[in-house]
Amino acid sequence: MRSFHGSAAVLLAARWLLPLAVPACCVLWMLMSFSSSPPPELAAGSGESFQVSVGEIVGTVERRAVDTPPVPERDDIVGTSPPPPELTPRTDTPPSPPPLPTRDEIIGKSPPPPERHARTETPPSPPPPPERQAQAETSPPPPERQARTETPPSVPPPPPAAAAAAAARQERRSRAKKPKAAAADRCAGRYIYIQDLPSRFNADLLRDCRSLSAWTDMCKHVANAGMGPRLTRNGGVLPSTGWYDTNQFTLDVIFHNRMRQYGCLTADASLAAAVYVPYYAGLDVGRYLWGFNNDLRDALAEDLAHWLRSSPAWAAHGGRDHFLVAGRIAWDFRREDGSDWGSRLLLLPETKNMTALVLESDRWHAGDAGVPYPTYFHPSRAGEVASWQKAVRRARRPWLFAFAGARRSDGTVRDRLIDQCAGSRRCGLLQCGSGRRNDCYAPSNVMRLFKSAAFCLQPPGDSYTRRSAFDAILAGCVPVFFHPGSAYAQYRWHLPPDPAAYSVFVPEHGVLNGTVKVEDVLRRLSRARVAAMRERVVRMIPGVVYRETRARAGGFRDAVDIAVDGVIERVGRIKRGLPPREEADGERLWDGYFDMR
Repeated sequence: MRSFHGSAAVLLAARWLLPLAVPACCVLWMLMSFSSSPPPELAAGSGESFQVSVGEIVGTVERRAVDTPPVPERDDIVGTSPPPPELTPRTDTPPSPPPLPTRDEIIGKSPPPPERHARTETPPSPPPPPERQAQAETSPPPPERQARTETPPSVPPPPPAAAAAAAARQERRSRAKKPKAAAADRCAGRYIYIQDLPSRFNADLLRDCRSLSAWTDMCKHVANAGMGPRLTRNGGVLPSTGWYDTNQFTLDVIFHNRMRQYGCLTADASLAAAVYVPYYAGLDVGRYLWGFNNDLRDALAEDLAHWLRSSPAWAAHGGRDHFLVAGRIAWDFRREDGSDWGSRLLLLPETKNMTALVLESDRWHAGDAGVPYPTYFHPSRAGEVASWQKAVRRARRPWLFAFAGARRSDGTVRDRLIDQCAGSRRCGLLQCGSGRRNDCYAPSNVMRLFKSAAFCLQPPGDSYTRRSAFDAILAGCVPVFFHPGSAYAQYRWHLPPDPAAYSVFVPEHGVLNGTVKVEDVLRRLSRARVAAMRERVVRMIPGVVYRETRARAGGFRDAVDIAVDGVIERVGRIKRGLPPREEADGERLWDGYFDMR
């Protein structure tokens, strides 16, 4: 019975002690392998075989089981890194940590603890955050890390989420700054300064609109910033938007309101490439064309010259960088001695230095520059232009040629052309006169006729030029000119340099002497050439119309944009001591026509 209980005790002890035998053997082996010197008992018995009986191992395990604390978890090892277990006494309260040894002591005396060698096979811990990396860069690395510098460096860790977000914000800011810089560069060399004239030179004329013309109600035409009333009832000939009943002599008002929306205005005259003078010269002179004395005709123009001389912006270049818009032909502002027609605006010493944008320029005066007559179309967006271009391309054109206008004195080329048109079955004629169907001032009548013809006749009338030429271009009708002063020598900025690309020229003397029939000339043109000319005319439409005056940007370059660029180039040449414009190739070919007239 006693032996049974003894056996049971042995079995119970073995059950608890045997699981500790293997770890104990590993610990003993590690202590022997990494000890800096052999234990005293081994040194004393050197040369003798080292034999340990099973009983001694069990006894040793029993004794070590009493003194060995439980194995700590992995998290405790990583967080606290205690000394080897056999050196740590078991106490109820944790002992205070021993003082840290110096680096020299660690290197010279103590071997690395076993736990660290065991951890070399485990994956590396995640990289430290950026602030720890910064600390590591500022403090000297430990010796063992210096020894590892021969190994290839690891890939730098990606920035944390906060750093990535900050980098993204910085990139967005840099992208946001680029359009602003581009916008500032876009206006370099293109700034316009607008002279702040007293209201008597512009706004007061509009308030007294009933005095602007003795035959026409100009009050309705200066409405809508000079575009006139909207066209809403046109019999389906015109679109419902962008079309106005515009008078041909309201360009002063239209241009001024367009310049208010110009994208490169400046309040500093010293930065300006050109200076705009918003004087409504055309409306002013139109009040006094008949029945007034010359002193009254010249009063406001001379007042303007005096005002400009005293302005700070004038002194810089003596007015050579100034320009104005006079919405009539140049002859209305160059009254000759002994005449009672027009004013002397463009003959004053001050205005001779300026650039004058007029509906018809004088070929022999370098200060003039011709700009298109206002038409009925004032689109606000490029889409409206494209839609209208598509419509005129598809338009059916049953008439070979057409003419709209009234007769002049007997014997003029206009009268001869009206006779030829009336006698042809292939010509559409809108002869101005009484009656609604013959009202050539009705936009729908004019555009209906021109959209139905392949060619539109544009002979001189009271002067070389006609608004009808631009109405024809607007309708996609190829213009036929009879004098170079009607277009070729006028609108160099707005029309192509090659007249044959978009028009037909028939010298007027052949029509006057009866040797030329316009119908015969036009019938000889091939279909391919007619189609090419019409397409060129259709593509010219955006550059000869004046955009809706209240639209800041329409996505296309209109007549104002082209004119301002021309003025800036002209002023730049003057400032460099060059002629106002460079003479085009073949320009002198037209001189004979002007000498003959």
